[in-house]
Amino acid sequence: MRTQTQWWLEEHHSAEMVEVPAKSTFNKLLSAVEASLGLQGTVPQRRARACRPQPPFKPTLALRPGELVMLDSTPLDALVMLDDGVAGRLELTAALDVGTRSLWGVLRPAGSKLTDVAVLLAQMMTPAVMRPGWPPCLSMAASVMPHERLVALDERLKDAAARPVIMPETVVVDQGKIFVSPATRAACESLGISLQPVPPANGPAKAPVERQFGSVVSLFCQWLPGHTGSRVGERGSKVEQEPLHTVAEIQALWEEFLVHWHHRPHEGLRHPLMPKKALSPNQMWAALLPVTGYVPVPLTSDDFVELLPVRWQAITDTGIRFDYRTYDSDALNGHRGQDSDVTARGGLWEVHYNPYDPVRIWVRLPEGFREVPWIHATSVSLPFTHHVWEHICKTVAPTASRDEHEAELAQALNDFLKRAAGKNTLSAPERRVVAKSRAAGAVPVPEGALDILGTSPLSFGLAGVFLEPDGEEETVPDQDMDEDDVLLDEEIPPDAHLGSPILNDTTMEQDQWLP
Repeated sequence: MRTQTQWWLEEHHSAEMVEVPAKSTFNKLLSAVEASLGLQGTVPQRRARACRPQPPFKPTLALRPGELVMLDSTPLDALVMLDDGVAGRLELTAALDVGTRSLWGVLRPAGSKLTDVAVLLAQMMTPAVMRPGWPPCLSMAASVMPHERLVALDERLKDAAARPVIMPETVVVDQGKIFVSPATRAACESLGISLQPVPPANGPAKAPVERQFGSVVSLFCQWLPGHTGSRVGERGSKVEQEPLHTVAEIQALWEEFLVHWHHRPHEGLRHPLMPKKALSPNQMWAALLPVTGYVPVPLTSDDFVELLPVRWQAITDTGIRFDYRTYDSDALNGHRGQDSDVTARGGLWEVHYNPYDPVRIWVRLPEGFREVPWIHATSVSLPFTHHVWEHICKTVAPTASRDEHEAELAQALNDFLKRAAGKNTLSAPERRVVAKSRAAGAVPVPEGALDILGTSPLSFGLAGVFLEPDGEEETVPDQDMDEDDVLLDEEIPPDAHLGSPILNDTTMEQDQWLP
């Protein structure tokens, strides 16, 4: 800029009349101009200043578990080995309960999908299962929570990990596509959750979840091989050549990390009777439970379908068609060419689909949800996800009628899946597509009716997350407690030393804080 200023002065004035200031003086003048225009600092710093609310600042306050839950997503600052030597980054979609600082998260290949929000909501309301290899101290039975009394209310807690189970009341999201989509609104409405979007480009409006991402980097990502850092200056020179973890390994580490997170004291969690002691999320959850109580929220197969992305389609003589796929079955007979009772949608029918399982959809008929398969599902011998289907649609050009084009897509899809499963050489774009699809957790699709519960949690995005009300198995979500858990209320046993409300449940006899 000093050189350009000199050129401008020479063009408009002679060099003898006006001299360019010395370099140090010029830099001071430039800094003064930047300050007057608000251009100091880096671009992220200027954006942060621009969206910062007007002082005085007030902390975000939540007095109940689930009163305020914040959702956000960000790329994970670590490389993983996707498949066939393809290195990539996963995307973390996380939920943070402000009242207890409890954390939930879903790891997917780059590009969060609508099902990830449903997974988070399900994880918050469903207990976690103790995984093989986890130390017994991470179980809820080993915590100070009244585990036996909780099991009497919710049998799913019998073998659960020590991690909170929270029903969200209000969910705060940014303007991300997946968070403000009709599918997210429908999922929240079905569960009675209020959805509160923040203004565009306003990070401080959900500062707790933004800060939590920094904690995930410092406590989790930086200890992984392939840590990329948040910017190039924090990155090693040959990060991609390190012995990277696979997606399954990262997922296992992440699930265990989430349980450990709830045992770690958080400086933002304080109890009124012990303001100098930082509580862990588990302790804070236990402190608030006597006030809010615990109400089990079992999620059935229909609840799973309710949380999936939704679109409104017509039922024609050939079935239901979208994304170059046609779905048809006998369940649609009697409704073909008919309008639904939803006049606000022009008589279209409510259809739920899963991007991680495109071979079937669910249609809400007057008698309830009915599963409708893809007409070419039997022609495809291997499972696939939307990543593979979108790639096939781009590579196969339409050359015939709609029905013939769909058959060509199905044949090309089957050939591609066979080549990917064998030892055939794939191009770089094809390897990336296969890597993202397998990282999303594609597994064989179960046959028969709505058999979601017996499926691996990575198969359908939400599969394995929900329990039947009468079931004995646990689900994929998570919950937790700590070595000291908070009890509160009028009756504090006389043996509670130092007046601390954080007690071992062996000191309590028949307290009435559980309904």
